Amino acid sequence: MPLYRHGAFRLESGETLSDLQIAYHTFGRLDARRGNVVWVCHALTANSDVADWWPHTVEKGRFLDPDRCFVVCANILGSHYGTTGPLSVDPATGEPRYGDFPAFTIRDMVAAHRLLADALGIDRIAALVGSSVGGFQAVEWAVAEPQRFERLVLIATAAKASPWTIAIDETQRMAIEADRTFGERRPDAGMRGLAAARALGLLTYRGSLGYNLTQQDREENPALHRASTYQQYQGEKLCRRYNAYSYYAILNAFDTHDVGRGRGGAAQALARITARTLLVGITSDIIFTPAEMRELQQQIPGSRYEEIDSPFGHDGFLVEYEQLNRIIYPFIHDTPHE
Repeated sequence: MPLYRHGAFRLESGETLSDLQIAYHTFGRLDARRGNVVWVCHALTANSDVADWWPHTVEKGRFLDPDRCFVVCANILGSHYGTTGPLSVDPATGEPRYGDFPAFTIRDMVAAHRLLADALGIDRIAALVGSSVGGFQAVEWAVAEPQRFERLVLIATAAKASPWTIAIDETQRMAIEADRTFGERRPDAGMRGLAAARALGLLTYRGSLGYNLTQQDREENPALHRASTYQQYQGEKLCRRYNAYSYYAILNAFDTHDVGRGRGGAAQALARITARTLLVGITSDIIFTPAEMRELQQQIPGSRYEEIDSPFGHDGFLVEYEQLNRIIYPFIHDTPHE
């Protein structure tokens, strides 16, 4: 995993990180014209290794085909996977910042992406792809630097954090805060709270259709509820690979998302986008509903909307890769899906 070290990085808050480090992955090769870059913005607890968390996308014949694309993904600011975050050592103290890590925003995440793109010599990006909160980043970047992008793909996302999404985040923060160890200066602080927060979040990612389809109790052991053990397992699974401080800080950053802030509102900001834009909604998504996705599409000049049919809610973008590929492949590569 390559690392880019930038040095001092000023946040929107006015505070400065003295030593910004960005972890990133690339797949494929940059062509001679430097015109085949596809940049992926990841969400929440994912990492820069797209092939790790987005099944069957970085493969031949898929929309992130490494034989055709130079795929780049940068780990977001505040994350647990290599980019500067709460568990990174503060050069001034020689210790991690933990809860003292300064507040940051989606715009700060995008500012870091821009620094990395410049450092890699990438002036023009053929396609910018963002799903969920990765879409938050993609919307912000396409508005901030419209000249850099030829195409934009937005999957199950929004131009602004809604009261509903903020309420989801706040409920998860409450779960973390209820863990009395949260705030202690150690990497495993707040883990029980983190497990509960993850379990709460999953309810909104999948929704009732997804749970009722996959978590029915088995007749041979009616006292053991599959849905209960699934929630416990998912909470424990996240705790094995993440930390409560990063999760909490990133949820706070998500709630700052408003592409229209300081730009005359969302509609005026979105009108700046010049990239050919494709929006993809999910029929059962209760976080970013199809109706909201269609409304977003109407505000982006010349854009079009497609939809995937899935019972798996918001997580459908991770599960329905065949449907997603049929829609996105021809848009990025200007050729029918093979």
